[in-house]
Amino acid sequence: MTHLQPHRIVTALDCPDAVALGTFYAELLGWELKTPGPDEPDFADPEWVAVVRADVGEHAFSLGFQRVHDFERPTWPEGPVPQQAHLDFWVDDLEASGEVALGLGATRHDVQPSEDGGFVVYLDPVGHPFCLCRA
Repeated sequence: MTHLQPHRIVTALDCPDAVALGTFYAELLGWELKTPGPDEPDFADPEWVAVVRADVGEHAFSLGFQRVHDFERPTWPEGPVPQQAHLDFWVDDLEASGEVALGLGATRHDVQPSEDGGFVVYLDPVGHPFCLCRA
């Protein structure tokens, strides 16, 4: 074998509350929130949750959310806490999609580096930047 052959790919974001941030992204994307089962030790207060597309489940790309007890909000583009990652979502309607994001608790970032309006930078409820990009 000359390369990995993954069965699943997860992009994980650190956060202060895995369920809260996972719920934000599940609602934003229309995906399903997966929490630990009732027999798992952190069932009542999960350290990790996943958000998956209901039509493909956990066997494709998913987003993970991991609680970090000393989480510090990113201060992108400058400041003492750099962004650790950001997500890009290609959408058909930037304005309508932006309204959905704002309605769920996102904020539009003051810094908008797109010169042609091809994408808009938002912050999720704990400060991770994400972009809505014109499809």
